Formats: sequence, C-alpha cells, structure tokens
Amino acid sequence: MLPPTADKIMEVGLGFWASKVLLSAVEIELFTELAQHPKDIETLQAQLGLHPRSAQDFLDALVAMGFLRREGKIYHNTPDTDMFLDKRKPSYIGGILEMANHRLFGFWGHLTEALRTGEMQNEAKGGGENFFAAIYAEPDRLKEFLRAMSGVSRGANICIAERLPWSNYKSFVDVGTAQGDLAVQIAKANPHLSGIGFDLPEVAPIFEDYVAEQAVGDRIRFIAGDFFKDDLPNADVILMGHILHDWSLEEKKILIRKAYASLPENGILVAYDTVIDDERCKNLFGLLMSLNMLIETPAGFDYTGSDCCQWMKEAGFRETRVEHLIGPDSMVVGIK
Repeated sequence: MLPPTADKIMEVGLGFWASKVLLSAVEIELFTELAQHPKDIETLQAQLGLHPRSAQDFLDALVAMGFLRREGKIYHNTPDTDMFLDKRKPSYIGGILEMANHRLFGFWGHLTEALRTGEMQNEAKGGGENFFAAIYAEPDRLKEFLRAMSGVSRGANICIAERLPWSNYKSFVDVGTAQGDLAVQIAKANPHLSGIGFDLPEVAPIFEDYVAEQAVGDRIRFIAGDFFKDDLPNADVILMGHILHDWSLEEKKILIRKAYASLPENGILVAYDTVIDDERCKNLFGLLMSLNMLIETPAGFDYTGSDCCQWMKEAGFRETRVEHLIGPDSMVVGIK
C-alpha cells in the first residue's frame, strides 16, 4: 500500500491558481488571437499588452496545463481551445468563463459564509438587486448572459435534438428558452417539428435574432410569459434546460406540475441539468454546481435523477427515466 501523499490536497487547495490563469487567458482573448495564426512571445506581448516580467510564465503555464502547445518559440492553440475558446467560432463556450471571471470568482471567496448562513453571496447579498432582475434589466448584459448559457448548453442541446424519439411528436416548448439554442438545435435536426420559446418579454429580440440567424424562424416562435405566473404553452414535448436547479423544492414541484397540466396524454417533460448521481459521489461538477446555486440563488440546488423522477411521479407522470447526455449533464424524462 502506498504511503499517504499531500499531492491531491495541494492541487485542489491551490486550484484557483490554475483557474485564474485560464480565466485571464479568456479575458484577454489569447485563444481568439492565436486562432488567427500562431505567434511568438514578443508578438503576443505587444498585441495583448502583457508585461515581459510574467508573459513567459503565463504562456508556459497554459502549455503545462494543456491549453496551449509550443513549437520552438511559437505558441499554438490546442484543438480543444481552438474549437471552444475562439470567440469568432459558433462553438465558443467562453461566455460562461467570462461570467466566472467577472462575477463568480469573487463571490466564491465567500463560500464559507454561505455554508454557515445559507444565504446568497452575489449582487443580491445584503438586500441588493436580485441577479436575474439585474441581468434582465440591461439589454447588453442580458445578451452576453444568454449567449453564455447557449455556449455551455450546446453539447447537451444537440444530444437532446438527436436522441429523443422526435418522430412521435409534432410540437415542443422550450421553457426558459434564453437565447433559444435548445429550440434551434431541435428544429434543425427535426424538420417536421414546430416549436415555441417561452421566456420573459425582455428575451424576445435576442431569441428572434438568433433564430433568424439559424434559419429556423419559420418553425419557431417566441411567447412571452413568466413560468410561475402564467400557464405554460401546450405542446407534445415540454423542455426545461438548466431551469429546475435555480429554484427551491416547492418551486421545482410547481414547474413540474405546470408542465404536466400543459401536456397531452403520452406527452413528455424533459428536464436537464448537471444531475447528481444517485450515490452522490461521482458527478463532482453537479455537486459543485449545486454549491454555485447556494452562491447565486435564494433556495436553488441541483438534484439526483431519482429525486426528479419522484417529483415527476408525484405530479402524475406514469413513467420516468434518467439518461446521460454529455459531460456532467443528464436529462430526466417523464411520460404523461
């Protein structure tokens, strides 16, 4: 048996070092710059405003972490960073990292306080404006936030668009649609379907622009509403992507009951999040996301697949299942 080692403890305990290096690289658009063509250190210093004291350590740390590669004196993106961190590509997921850098990195410094008080640690702390209210009140900030949500969700959205038995259905509603990427991916993969994006009125122009860009505007339309105050639109399939985890247990159950009421017999509800494994020991990202809900929301939390199946059965769904999508995301499907 190997003796104990502190390696893992030190790696995780000082993990914010590596995190901030990556977040700063995204902030200064290093990967976007290198996606145009590889460059040497002097060129990067001049173009990105890097001080010579730290530039080499910064770039070589990214090489050591596997986010850049170096050939001689020339730095290149890796295939992953070229695909996902070049702002000019539709596959860009850096929006969520930009938000982590600008907001979450500081708020997570108050995790201990959150653990002791159960209270949010974001802009709403101490009676400040609710995060969602603040975001939705500023069009430019809202657009950035919704784009970030599309980037982090796209892989799961594509899986749902390809994997559900869509030939059995004619219509769908994406509840809390944001920019509308889930609705877009479903429509692109299934030309026979028509769909609705349902969200607050402020989202409408951002949704409609994105749907038009993706050339599916003839089959997807936007309906404005508040999913707690209004009935959900009727459709064969109702989807809630990264929605349930924002809310308390009772609010989760309300949304599930609303979906049940708006579905026809044999219609389905699809709820997807970073669903925690039933043993609560494998999906680390899901557990950390639940702690992020502690930081960001009054009562939100992530949940296990068996939890969600039970809530769906309480609402009347006759059959449920949990299916892994991609990365930390899984969907829970309820059949009415």
